[in-house]
Amino acid sequence: MTTLAPVLTIDGPSGAGKGTISRIVARRLGWHYLDSGALYRAVGVAASWADIDTSDASALVRCTFDTKVQFVEQGEAMRVLVNGTDATDELRLETTGALASAIAAIPEVRGALKERQRAFRIAPGLVADGRDMGTVIFPDAQFKVFLTASAEERAQRRHKQLKDKGVSVSFDDLLREIMARDARDAQRIVAPLKPADDAVIIDTTDIDIEKVVVRVMDLLPVSAA
Repeated sequence: MTTLAPVLTIDGPSGAGKGTISRIVARRLGWHYLDSGALYRAVGVAASWADIDTSDASALVRCTFDTKVQFVEQGEAMRVLVNGTDATDELRLETTGALASAIAAIPEVRGALKERQRAFRIAPGLVADGRDMGTVIFPDAQFKVFLTASAEERAQRRHKQLKDKGVSVSFDDLLREIMARDARDAQRIVAPLKPADDAVIIDTTDIDIEKVVVRVMDLLPVSAA
């Protein structure tokens, strides 16, 4: 009987810190890392490059199967290649995030991406970051975390990130976009954003990154860490 590699799922809304925390924890564990949101964003970018109508579910499913996504470590950063093109910066745009959220609400697209995500589960282990990792993709995961933070805090973090990159954006616009996305993700019929019943919930609003990492690592047995 084949023993499946252990999985730590880290779910939560945009801006809760799950990407940063997941990458750090994966690096410290020496485990593989899955950024499921990047897969949806990659499909969105590929669809926009091909001028595919996002209301055309069958075309989006074909695009999902045809889109090649690669995660490439570059120092402390992670670059994402979409069909051989570095699309990392485009994937981080708010418009791409909104597009990915809309695409993620289409059941056929979610079904097409399900097995691609599960294929990342290989030894010695996987840290999976997303919105339905613990509820849908890896419901049998041994370790589950759900990160959250206030919408205002998440908008402030995103505002600072964009300012540091020289991008001028309205805080109020960011807050509205985040709240709209939260509502859309929570209300969708397929795989709505919610904690798994057995997930440990951590509010990161007033906690710095290292303390959150320590709290997550403390959930793992010594043998896993």
